[in-house]
Amino acid sequence: MDRHIKIIATLGPGTGSYEAVKELVESGAKIFRLNFSHGGREFFERMVGIIRRLEDETGLTLTILQDLSGPKIRTCDLGLPVFEVEKGTEVMLGTSDKASKVDGPFICLDIPDLYVGIREGDPVALSDGMIRFTVVKVEEEFLLRLRATNSGMCPPRKGITFPGKTTPLAPLTDKDKADLAIGMELGVDVVAMSFVQKAEDIRGLRQEMVKYNRRLPIVAKLERTAALKNLPEILREADGVMVARGDLGLELDLAELPVAQKRIIKACNEAGKPVIVATQMLLSMVNSPMATRAETTDVANAILDGADCVMLSEETAIGRYPGETVRFMRKIAYETEAFMFESGRAEVDRGGEQDNPSTFLAYAAAMLAGKTGAKAIVCHSTSGGTARILASCRPKQSIYALSRDHIVRHFTNLSWGVIPAAPLDVIDDHQERAEVFVRQCPAFDEGDIVIVTAGQPEKGRSMTQTNVVKLYEKLGRDKNDQEGER
Repeated sequence: MDRHIKIIATLGPGTGSYEAVKELVESGAKIFRLNFSHGGREFFERMVGIIRRLEDETGLTLTILQDLSGPKIRTCDLGLPVFEVEKGTEVMLGTSDKASKVDGPFICLDIPDLYVGIREGDPVALSDGMIRFTVVKVEEEFLLRLRATNSGMCPPRKGITFPGKTTPLAPLTDKDKADLAIGMELGVDVVAMSFVQKAEDIRGLRQEMVKYNRRLPIVAKLERTAALKNLPEILREADGVMVARGDLGLELDLAELPVAQKRIIKACNEAGKPVIVATQMLLSMVNSPMATRAETTDVANAILDGADCVMLSEETAIGRYPGETVRFMRKIAYETEAFMFESGRAEVDRGGEQDNPSTFLAYAAAMLAGKTGAKAIVCHSTSGGTARILASCRPKQSIYALSRDHIVRHFTNLSWGVIPAAPLDVIDDHQERAEVFVRQCPAFDEGDIVIVTAGQPEKGRSMTQTNVVKLYEKLGRDKNDQEGER
């Protein structure tokens, strides 16, 4: 059985060589994240070169995901000593000009806009949520009295959030714009946008891409409660979604996070948009060759929830066992998917809910593949839309997505069970392209049944929606003139 879930590996110092990336590919990773919060142009340029070289050598589609930093909010460093707080300790939070007014522990945050609307009783999370506070009093403008609800150290330059509040900062920073320019020049395939709160944020990034005459797919990272409230609008605008559980877990009560994950995944499945689950999936494997039982279950549950991709961050960027981690994640995927197909949990039938005929045909193709025990589904998809709809049906069969557009091919790589491929350009007929692919593809043997879907353009039209579903049998070479439909 082919593995359907896609594994994303973050590249970093631990995987900065050709040999290390090659091991990740051989272990099962086909999508590579470049985290622009860390590293510089020289590193990213080297990684892109290695990935493209491996694409040429293996014949696989390897997708490069550029992850923009976004407006990460950090406290500032006034040169004050690091201090420790105990539960119940009161500290002051304010802009740098307030420090001289305070006797005792002081945390500096020099972004005045963030103080607007903060009231007594509001929560504050510091150091990626390791230390939590409650606002007990607004002393004056840009100066708050906080009370710690747990204990910990308070060093400078740490992330700070105000859970539940809409952040007034622009989601696309000057650094993001400079990094995007680097990504466009290097030729990344997909761009992930951090701290998305509304659909307009996505449109702003798309407009920035226009400056480079590019229109790459955009993945919206959901890390704010505002994004959950605006999820339908964000889904209509974004090409895909990442459940970024690190920062999202700071915004929500941790007990709410699993249900939020399930709701986001369900919405993405219904919209036919690929969804990534990220953060601390196999974190213990940064330093250990073995994962914990809880981590193993976490990965399996993300797959059962309906994720298209599961992502590794520190595990492959700085971990001691990157190849082993990818291989173990792949093994979890095999076991989980086998259970899904055995129990029928993978089956999705939404065809009756669709008004679009081409969407209904895609669902019909998935059902036909299941009923006939077909070897695979092969679709010619100009935009990749049909491949994503087929993926949302969660068929047992792999989905070969043919497209002449390399941007489309690299993005369909993020969808469940999709294997991107380039058709022969010398053939104009989309259906014939798909059939020739079946005849020439070594993955199919004589007698194999394949379900073919295609959008067959009418004369004078270059594009159309899917309007052909065909049951196709691959016959021997001496029967080429007889090959075709049943």
